Amino acid sequence: MCANQVSSIAISPTDTSIETRTKQITKAKSKLAWRRSDTVWMLGLYGTAIGAGVLFLPINAGISGLIPLLIMLVLAFPMTFYAHRGLCRFVLSGKNPGEDITEVVEEHFGKRAGKLITLLYFFAIYPILLVYSVAITNTVESFIVNQLHMSAPPRIILSLVLIVGIMGIVRLGEQAIVKAMSVLVFPFVAVLMILAIYLIPQWNGAILDTLSFSQANAASSANLGQGLFVTLWLAIPVMVFSFNHSPIISAFAVAKREEYGDNAEKKCSQILAFAHIMMVITVMFFVFSCVFSLSPENLAEAKAQNISILSYLANHFEAPVIAYIAPFIAFVAITKSFLGHYLGAREGFNGLVVKSLRDKGKTIDKNRLNKITAAFMLITTWIVATLNPSILGMIETLGGPVIAMLLFLMPMYAIRKVPAMKKYQGAVSNIFVVIMGLIAISAVFYGLISSFIS
Repeated sequence: MCANQVSSIAISPTDTSIETRTKQITKAKSKLAWRRSDTVWMLGLYGTAIGAGVLFLPINAGISGLIPLLIMLVLAFPMTFYAHRGLCRFVLSGKNPGEDITEVVEEHFGKRAGKLITLLYFFAIYPILLVYSVAITNTVESFIVNQLHMSAPPRIILSLVLIVGIMGIVRLGEQAIVKAMSVLVFPFVAVLMILAIYLIPQWNGAILDTLSFSQANAASSANLGQGLFVTLWLAIPVMVFSFNHSPIISAFAVAKREEYGDNAEKKCSQILAFAHIMMVITVMFFVFSCVFSLSPENLAEAKAQNISILSYLANHFEAPVIAYIAPFIAFVAITKSFLGHYLGAREGFNGLVVKSLRDKGKTIDKNRLNKITAAFMLITTWIVATLNPSILGMIETLGGPVIAMLLFLMPMYAIRKVPAMKKYQGAVSNIFVVIMGLIAISAVFYGLISSFIS
């Protein structure tokens, strides 16, 4: 009897320990269980990244043959996932929940560096917002004239109606923006996949003729006047900016930190992984389908004509249905990206205002500041969309190196210098991100210098 009592006493704590541990594991899993809000953010990340640039990606990616395309396919996921995860971790490294990227930068690097990086952050994203305001006006105007065969309204009115419509979503708040983007993703992906499948009967073996390095090098030289490795070098920025959703990363990290607390980093990494898998599968399937249905010479012709892949396909296969679908895809893609980039541009603008007022010992209510920012964005995007300046392409290109520095290099520098991020040191992925960032920046500058020389 005594032995049984002793035995029960000996076993009881162990049983209790196992039961407690099991409950803790179950509780931890429930905290990280997938929620509806995670799906909304996953689609929002996808919506910001995949914009109108995807309509030109098949041309830029496939013009030099299959080998550069295959290499880009291998690089697509790790290059974009590790970079965005690094930026997300940087935002989450702030001491106080609710701090966006502009506040975290100041916390880690000081006020002066904080102001500079916030300024760069704003001017890396804001010009792209201007580009989208022009692009959406041009897309709708072209559709009215060419497909509906009607006279387009005065540009000043058309641009105002379109931008006010998009800003109406903005006025509903951040959650409304993310939900709108996640909803717009469905028709965009659906049409993209339908087009990719629609092209399968047109697949041919022309692109397979470039499957050796010598043939690929010849294709690169013929189409671009440069070798295979230079073509790959210059293609990296195309990949970076085709999958870029850095403008929404800060808002994403802040929202998930409020929702998940200490588990935010794991959850953010999980959501980012799913979003990037979705991006790579859908976009690269579309790219491969377009490339396999054409030849490198066709793609070179499309590049020379300076038109999207959909416009070229419509003309090449004499398929009017594509000509009608193309404006719809472009409109949805631009709207999604506009909303995502608005969050980043607003964050940068708000950060500049808050820091300027703080130096003067003043503060401003967040809701009032958001209204001022919305008014500034509305007026400036409307003016630029109405004027339709051609210089915007250069502005977007100049913003490229800044985005690459903020997305690739700044988080990796923080891992080396910021105590809160030292736990991420030693990963091979850090070296990979730095190398890709340096390649992207150098390639963008090379492209700019080459365009000025020519």
